[in-house]
Amino acid sequence: MILDQFRIGPYLNFTYVVANEDGGEGVVVDPSFGIDPVLARIDERRLKIRFILNTHSHPDHVAGNQDVRDRTGAKVVAHRVAPLHQDISVEDGDSIKAGRIAFDVAHTPGHTKDSVLYIFEGHVATGDTLFVGECGRTDLPGGSPSEMYDSLLRRIISLDDALVVLPGHDYGPTPTSTIGREKAENYTLQPRTREEFLKFLAE
Repeated sequence: MILDQFRIGPYLNFTYVVANEDGGEGVVVDPSFGIDPVLARIDERRLKIRFILNTHSHPDHVAGNQDVRDRTGAKVVAHRVAPLHQDISVEDGDSIKAGRIAFDVAHTPGHTKDSVLYIFEGHVATGDTLFVGECGRTDLPGGSPSEMYDSLLRRIISLDDALVVLPGHDYGPTPTSTIGREKAENYTLQPRTREEFLKFLAE
């Protein structure tokens, strides 16, 4: 499997290219600003990009959607409530397949109403729900501390420890992590009641 991570744009965004092999089918996850290095890699590897997987609708995660669509003809995939153009609307439990790789969708609102994870081949693209050592903000429009509690301390905490975390930004000490490491080290994932979590976020 090919998995290329690009740190691009002014906000330390991570954009990912995932494919079976050189010349094979694949996807781009969260095309950010400054997409040219990603397009160059797609050309270099002769990839057939079938889908653009958006973890949520914030501009820094979708800015390159049109450029990737224009270059590759890929279809934009996003949660059905995402306020952006989407060719394919997904919900919790759906799956998108590119070549031999299946991308399973988990709805994780909290940062935005439309936030999702894409779980595939031992990896999980977490967007702005979970960073290395941190979680996404809940004080922007569409954010919800209570929904973030459910997404982090019910949904993410139940994922396989071995899954490699692919965050939406380079905000942590390393560019990737694992669910197991985040459970052990990420202070936002430590056991709390809902009331304790809401108080913790408010502080």
